[in-house]
Amino acid sequence: MSTPAAHSPAQTVLYSERLLPAFWIWLVVAGMSGTFVLAFIPISLLVGILVAAVAAVVLTVLLLMSTPVIRVTEETVQVGRAQIERKWIGAVEAYRGDDATQQRGPALNGTAYLCIRGWISPVVKMEITDPADRTPYWLTSTRNPEKLAAALQAPRS
Repeated sequence: MSTPAAHSPAQTVLYSERLLPAFWIWLVVAGMSGTFVLAFIPISLLVGILVAAVAAVVLTVLLLMSTPVIRVTEETVQVGRAQIERKWIGAVEAYRGDDATQQRGPALNGTAYLCIRGWISPVVKMEITDPADRTPYWLTSTRNPEKLAAALQAPRS
């Protein structure tokens, strides 16, 4: 039995970004793992090192599994777990600095879809024009707001 995806032609990816954690978050993971060495030293240094190594692997896997992906193809936009057809994307705006802070804070609409990461300051706002969707816009963190906005505004085939 074939799946519907098997019948659809491969779509060209116009933009792709994984919102990986910042360097300081990896330092926190290392620090948290290191505390296991201290906790287990009274039992055994070797046990502490093994537990710390397992904790580092588990924390790293959990962190990477929860890292959202932004992907724009000719037909769709995926931000984290959400996906929408590009035909429903209206105005697109890229924000940096104080403007990005304003969009994430005082200017934020409580019904917007958010994919925000505290370690990534710039954001892109995508208006949703689907009349059946009550979400006014999507707001996502991105390290390359101008490139993402350009991909979203690229002509569809």
